[in-house]
Amino acid sequence: MRRRGEPGFTLIELLIVVAIIAIIASIAIPALLRARMSGEEASAIASLRAINSSQNAFASSCASGSFATVLSDLAIPPVIGGVPFISPDLGVGAPSVVKSGYTFDMQRATDATSPVNPSCNGVAAAALASGYYAFADPNITPNGGRFFWTNTLGTIYYDVSGTLSGETLGSTAPGRGSVLQ
Repeated sequence: MRRRGEPGFTLIELLIVVAIIAIIASIAIPALLRARMSGEEASAIASLRAINSSQNAFASSCASGSFATVLSDLAIPPVIGGVPFISPDLGVGAPSVVKSGYTFDMQRATDATSPVNPSCNGVAAAALASGYYAFADPNITPNGGRFFWTNTLGTIYYDVSGTLSGETLGSTAPGRGSVLQ
């Protein structure tokens, strides 16, 4: 038993503190989840921009204007020396790469043609194309995560309704989605 004047907290005081902490947590957790989703989307957009830059460098300096059709081909350095065209975090893994809550993949455009000559990093001509598209799909979409994709044009598009299944993914703008501003 506690005597009057003895230091310490009563059960009611402790329950009030726990209730205050619970209220603060219920306000903060959704904001943290939104911040995390926003950070993952920013990373996905930056990765698609890196893919576009890598493809342009590959096409102009190594593949005579043709593009790679899989991410791992951009990770192969030129035979005569040099550095790979894409960073290791996007260039490893086949056929897709998981990074920052998104799955990245790249494929040949449906209207693409193949060149005659191989590239300077040893990629066969049959694995090159005149067009490509790359996409980033969120791994978990509990609250409407956005799907992103880009193509030979270099424009990044987004949509909240899902992946591009059923779309004609050529070198022109896709039939749905919005341009990222």
